Amino acid sequence: MTAFKSDFLNTLQERGFIHQCSDFEGLDALAAKGEATAYVGYDCTARSLHIGNYLTMMMLHWLQESGNKPITLMGGGTTMVGDPSGKDETRAMRTVAEIEANKESIRGVFAKVLRYGGGKSDAIMLDNAEWLTRLNWIEMLRDVGRHFSVNRMLTMDSVRLRLEREQEMSFIEFNYMVCQAYDFVELAKRTGCKLQMGGSDQWGNIIMGVDLGRRMGTHQLFALTTPLLTTASGAKMGKTAQGAVWLNADAFSPYDFWQYWRNTEDADVGKFLKLFTTLPMAEIRKLEALGGSEINEAKKVLATEATALLHGRDAANEAAETARRTFEEGALAETLPTVEIPRGELDTGLGVLNAFVKAGLVASNGEARRQIKGGGLRVNDEPVTDEKMALSASNLTPEGVIKLSFGKKKHVLIKPA
Repeated sequence: MTAFKSDFLNTLQERGFIHQCSDFEGLDALAAKGEATAYVGYDCTARSLHIGNYLTMMMLHWLQESGNKPITLMGGGTTMVGDPSGKDETRAMRTVAEIEANKESIRGVFAKVLRYGGGKSDAIMLDNAEWLTRLNWIEMLRDVGRHFSVNRMLTMDSVRLRLEREQEMSFIEFNYMVCQAYDFVELAKRTGCKLQMGGSDQWGNIIMGVDLGRRMGTHQLFALTTPLLTTASGAKMGKTAQGAVWLNADAFSPYDFWQYWRNTEDADVGKFLKLFTTLPMAEIRKLEALGGSEINEAKKVLATEATALLHGRDAANEAAETARRTFEEGALAETLPTVEIPRGELDTGLGVLNAFVKAGLVASNGEARRQIKGGGLRVNDEPVTDEKMALSASNLTPEGVIKLSFGKKKHVLIKPA
């Protein structure tokens, strides 16, 4: 393990954030002096960011904690183009209104882990629509485009992998890396930004920005990436039966977020404590060392600390208590995730397959059928054996709800409205 001069790189290395860096020595010297102003870009493709974005948010958090300045760059402009990285087909084009709505929905999450303000190390938020949407096409080609080699662009993973799989790439997508590189140069000029961080799939795009800065006469720019998230079993992290693990509470409840971390594989507990909590390393090492059934206590700490960081301590404690009552006492905790349905649906009979889909516990009727055959679905803690079963008012508990369960750890209450 390399010993760095800066708290920033020492912290990132110790916690497992570092994948690649364009110049460790130069970046280390800047960070040690508190001069490593850095940014991460976040496109506005959905109304919430997800776990993968949370990883880079934590990199910005530790940057700020070490006395350096973070920049969160909203991709109001680049979202209009669409990042082809890791995609086999063109992203759906979003209207300006959709992008603006997504942007507003996303903004608030950053303040959970960063301090914004006018101080030296306070975070600032910018939007690349401010400069990208004002560019003159001919001037852009002449002043910026001339610095890009098409030969080199074709070797970038975001392009090469798409072409190797014989999947079409549109001209607008091909230009995404030009826009991202130009963002880096623009931020260098406007704010003195010196570092761009991102996931390892962004390495090529970030290096393009470093090179463009050199060609266009900025100060030296740096690139730093973090590994893409996978679990110990090799699965891509951040996916559940319901879909992505979103950061907004209205897209993925604090209870579901807590449960996501509680269900971590044993081998991943230490890794995720380092990446997704701010617990001191000495405490993390003690939790990592737990074995046997004690590892479940470490998972609860991970779930509570990760949830508290994003949703607040009260929401984390409530989620932990709900889980305790549900699983340890067998009680029906009214704070379980609840989905309201029109009372008329119960009066006419709500098909059990449809009920589990509405609750978000399964993605489709077909999946519900498969789970019923495997004994995986329960209504009010009783196994479902008939896929044609209909739920009615007779299934309501004394609390006026119907408890749907998928496996032992996923529960949702259906409540007539």
